[in-house]
Amino acid sequence: MGKVSNPKNIKSFLFLQKLGIRIGAIGLALLLWLFVVSENEYTMVVDVPIEARNLPAGHAHKEEVPSSAKVRLRGRGRSLFKTIILKNFIPDFKLVLDLERISEEYDFLLNDYFERYPQKVVIPSTFEVKYVEVIYPSSVHISLDEYKEKVVPVLPNILIQPAPGFTLVGDPIISPEKVKIAGSWNLVENVSMVFSVPDTVLNATNQISLSLTLEAERGQLIEYTPKNVNFQQSIQSISERIISEIPVEILNEREDLQVFVSPQTVSLTVVGGMNYIANLKPNDISITVDFNLWNAQQQFYNVKVQAPADVMEWMDLSPKSIELVVTKRVG
Repeated sequence: MGKVSNPKNIKSFLFLQKLGIRIGAIGLALLLWLFVVSENEYTMVVDVPIEARNLPAGHAHKEEVPSSAKVRLRGRGRSLFKTIILKNFIPDFKLVLDLERISEEYDFLLNDYFERYPQKVVIPSTFEVKYVEVIYPSSVHISLDEYKEKVVPVLPNILIQPAPGFTLVGDPIISPEKVKIAGSWNLVENVSMVFSVPDTVLNATNQISLSLTLEAERGQLIEYTPKNVNFQQSIQSISERIISEIPVEILNEREDLQVFVSPQTVSLTVVGGMNYIANLKPNDISITVDFNLWNAQQQFYNVKVQAPADVMEWMDLSPKSIELVVTKRVG
């Protein structure tokens, strides 16, 4: 049998572990306090958003532009601390790339570019920090293409699992069924449809009504209008219903013969969504017999049943076969 650990040793270990965590937290807080109250200057690497502006008319991005760059800033401890806290809430804190004179391809060497155009480094004066250099990336590649728009259908990427005793009825209703996409000509040209973000609905018992977000195609390079579509799907409890007086149709009749069926109608039981089958009419179900199967020596023939797609199953066909009465056509 294995050895049982000494309870005193376990308690000592847990105490030392908690003590170490507390000492580490106190040490970190002390360093942060010294950093914030210090009047000394420091440098720190901070993520700064990149904004590519003045896109030439009739053009779109063919490749994504990095959303941010790692930038070294210099300032007093308290100023750097304030910058870290506030930078995500201030829109005027960014690096600006001016695309006005670009036709197709261009590489911005960031440190050279911001040295030539220091006004493109936008830092609020209240932050009291100075730009030093860009650490990463060293360059940003801009690739432009002709702008294109087109309209494509939407396909919902949603899995619906009805609860036991319930079923899907009818096709889903999507509104709008098509959306406008826009962006780089080469990218937009190759898109024939767009999908919604994958979603799942389990144990559904009521009609489903959702707003579906369209899944981004190539990141943010292709714009959707609108960005969301409405989705509806009917869910109904499963029920049964007997439908009578369903007419029998004769297929492939001959011009020289006159054909009658006996009986002229049949009945059967359908299974499906309660509201759906309650509105079914006899003519919604196709009952046919093929005259090509007729043989003068045979009296009764099986019929073919074709029910609508939303009928889960049919059963109890009555009668199961019908009689064909054939005479020569007069005149």
